[in-house]
Amino acid sequence: MSRSGSPASQAGSTDSPKTRIDALRRQIEHHNYRYYVLDDPEVSDAEFDALMRELEQLEADHPEFVTPDSPTQRVGATPAEGFATVRHRLPMLSLANGFEADAIRDFDRRVRERLAKQTGDPARGEGAVTYMAEPKLDGLAISLIYEDGRLVQAATRGDGETGEDVTANVRTVRPIPLHLGDRFTNDAPRVLEVRGEVFMRRADFERLNAGLEADGLRGFMNPRNAAAGSLRQLDSKVTARRPLSFFAYSVGFVEGGTLPDTQSGTLDWLQRLGFPACPEREVLEGVEACLDYYERLAARRAGLDYEIDGIVYKVDALADQQQLGFVSRAPRWAIAHKFPAEERTTTLHNVEFRVGRTGALTPVARLEPVLVGGVMVSNATLHNMDEIARKDVRIGDRVIVRRAGDVIPEVVGRAGGERPADTRAIEMPAACPECDSHIERTEGEVVARCTGGLVCPAQRREALKHFVSRRAMDIEGFGEKIIEQLADGGVVQSPADLFALDAERLEALERVGPKLAANLVNALEQARETTLARFIFALGIREVGEVTARNLAEYYGDLDALMQADAEALQEVPDVGPIVAEHIANFFAEPHNLEVIRALREAGVHWPDPPRREAAETGDDAPLAGCTYVLTGSFDTMTRDEAKAALEARGAKITGSVSKKTTAVIAGADPGSKVTKAESLDIPIFGPDDLAQLLA
Repeated sequence: MSRSGSPASQAGSTDSPKTRIDALRRQIEHHNYRYYVLDDPEVSDAEFDALMRELEQLEADHPEFVTPDSPTQRVGATPAEGFATVRHRLPMLSLANGFEADAIRDFDRRVRERLAKQTGDPARGEGAVTYMAEPKLDGLAISLIYEDGRLVQAATRGDGETGEDVTANVRTVRPIPLHLGDRFTNDAPRVLEVRGEVFMRRADFERLNAGLEADGLRGFMNPRNAAAGSLRQLDSKVTARRPLSFFAYSVGFVEGGTLPDTQSGTLDWLQRLGFPACPEREVLEGVEACLDYYERLAARRAGLDYEIDGIVYKVDALADQQQLGFVSRAPRWAIAHKFPAEERTTTLHNVEFRVGRTGALTPVARLEPVLVGGVMVSNATLHNMDEIARKDVRIGDRVIVRRAGDVIPEVVGRAGGERPADTRAIEMPAACPECDSHIERTEGEVVARCTGGLVCPAQRREALKHFVSRRAMDIEGFGEKIIEQLADGGVVQSPADLFALDAERLEALERVGPKLAANLVNALEQARETTLARFIFALGIREVGEVTARNLAEYYGDLDALMQADAEALQEVPDVGPIVAEHIANFFAEPHNLEVIRALREAGVHWPDPPRREAAETGDDAPLAGCTYVLTGSFDTMTRDEAKAALEARGAKITGSVSKKTTAVIAGADPGSKVTKAESLDIPIFGPDDLAQLLA
């Protein structure tokens, strides 16, 4: 795209150097905005280059006026030793995926039903929802933090909670504004996080690869890998030479100021601030309009100058997004409608069984390498033995392999044609391939599991890897190789053993020198202070993810109360159903698990006490301080949540299960088994009148 148009006649200016530098910067920012955001340049490339050369010369003559956000500073800096870790102020969540039209209709139905329930307006369940739709770019998600309109930090998405600090590299990406200039008005947020996708256009990708190959270097496999590899260069001067593009798609953390009240309005506002946004986005009424948009974009997909792997639908009203909230690590108000997966045919050479941290055995196909969706695939999941039987797959078969976006490659089934004569059946091993323990398959479950528990090296390794991971205890430096050495060598039998490690023992490991050993010991020391939610998640309880762990921590506020809860009580926690409740109760019923928890606490692992309401801090305002109540049944004058809040405001502690520490059970209409348990423990049972007296 040329910057053709009217010239910028500034030569021969008599302004002071500082005034002229400021004027040139404003001009260059204006032309960048016309070029990258509006796609409507006003000057030719030659005229733009003349402005840059004049600014470069003036800054060379007057270095005291050079600032980090000057357009001349997009050339990169001294190579870094590594990327620092950044914790996102708000998590960068992933999206749920849908592949069929019916999945999108189900998503729309859930949105309408939840809005009707949350707002108390039944009409919301019948009317059409307004969505904003835009292509799902195949690039690298990025977070940009601006303070008073100036870029101060850029970070990759990472695991959603923490990412890598790539500020120096992002400063070289020309479509990303370094500061927002006069467009950033007084009512704009003081701190603004802009989220978007760094990607590489098809033509730029072809030119980059041609240049690399001309220099005798290996090119990138696809534009996404090229964008990710370019942005994660330790030498930002290399990034500066790469033709990266950027589209903003949302706002994250905001401090102060006012924002539009819709997703589409937010993107329009970001464009006015100087951020490029995808021009293909549309506001649509109802799910059928979304499906029509999907078909239209799918037909034009090959003609776009950037790669996309689907469409993203977002509920347009931000107030509705707040009502809908989140589930697991994804918002309830958005979904990615993925394009059909690319499929290829190859040969299944062998099948190996991997043992996960819960003992689950997963069959993994070893394949003749084949290029699928821009990635060379040599391994693919077969899920479980039921799936193998359903797909009628045998070792030696020609099979169809599929990969959609970031989904793990899978074997779809056997390819057509006559089956080779030398194929053989895939059989579940009778014993664990890691520890030779018995393999069991519970009735009603498709997954077979090793019974070895912590004596199984694979489970021990995976449990330890999970325990130290970023979203769990976040013990920096303990990567896979170190954990495997510690587990396989018998040095660490359980997570508690980690905290007994010293520098001398760590230095004995392969490729661990004194400096790394000292860093690892320091990381362990820092990890002793955590949060209850992280600790619960780190324990690796089956089907207890981050959100469930956080809900458990918020509901009980105390690990001992959680450990004493039975399966029925656990089901009162948001998003905890009967199966998950059973897993949690069974976990805390196992003596060896309790021993590990005890050892961890003795090793100094701790977390802050749960926050208490301000009213409970002084005696007169906390008449129920030291009392622990359990609520059950329903009440005429208030909901259980309202009763809980009122009691907590008076200093009481509310738990979900009855124990010897319970002061009383407060029972409304239709109480559950908690009353029976209270009677067996000789704990007082209060009624609605008693509750009213407590609150009075």
